[in-house]
Amino acid sequence: MSQDLHPQAFEGLERLCAGHSGNAILAAPAFPGIERIEAQFSGNAFEPHRHDTYALGVTLKGVQTFRYRGEQRFSLPGQVIVLHPDEEHDGGAGTEDGLQYRMLYLEPSLLLECLEADGVGLPFVDEPVIGDSALAGVLLAALGELDRELDELFVDDFLSRITSGLSLHAHSPRRPLGTLAWRQARAARDYLEAHTTRAVRSLELEAVTGLDRFALSRHFRAAFATSPHRYLLMRRLQRARAMIGAGEGISDAAAATGFADQSHLNRHFKKAYGMTPGQWVTLRRDFPQVPNGGR
Repeated sequence: MSQDLHPQAFEGLERLCAGHSGNAILAAPAFPGIERIEAQFSGNAFEPHRHDTYALGVTLKGVQTFRYRGEQRFSLPGQVIVLHPDEEHDGGAGTEDGLQYRMLYLEPSLLLECLEADGVGLPFVDEPVIGDSALAGVLLAALGELDRELDELFVDDFLSRITSGLSLHAHSPRRPLGTLAWRQARAARDYLEAHTTRAVRSLELEAVTGLDRFALSRHFRAAFATSPHRYLLMRRLQRARAMIGAGEGISDAAAATGFADQSHLNRHFKKAYGMTPGQWVTLRRDFPQVPNGGR
């Protein structure tokens, strides 16, 4: 496989490098259900952790290494990385030359909506490192200009293309969905998002959805690739991370988002993101945003 990078990989790269050296995570403008970053690291960057999203990315420079599903993996420039929701992994640079990559974190429900008409579940890609220049190009269409917002028409086409690309690499047959209770799963999701700062009881979700807790758990996991409990925890962590990124103190963010104290937030933050809130806020930068000129 050719390791030549798609030209879009370098759009905006000069803006990334200007004024930054060493380890850094640069965050792009957000879009509902999609988070985009560029990161550069030397050494071990992330301790073992797991997201509730797909993590899809392209290595730009250096060797990217991580442990995933019991094996040490390596990604070279131009290769695609596919990490599934709730799969534990770590990450870092495989050589002393350091590492640079771009990553997109995608909520599983966005993919599942594309697959709903086919009546099949989410694709599972066994190999987390893929040599596929076409799929890399699809990803870099979304990751090429991280200082610009994504627009809805672009995202619609992107989701269709990324779903097709992942399906090509899913060697095991996708499970039939049966009759997925989309309305009830979404109602549970919306209720959890509206009550992120407190404990939510199973009886509440049963009342909101009309499903018993065990049926709801099955439908919720099919729709969002995680459990209602973990979904609520991840929304709390996202809110806490946003507050910390905006300059709030870690202890204040912990209290505002339903964690018992700062150490409680620290433990869960590290399990979800592979580093403590203090480490994350030290590394994180925002891309300087420019007006969206259209695609």
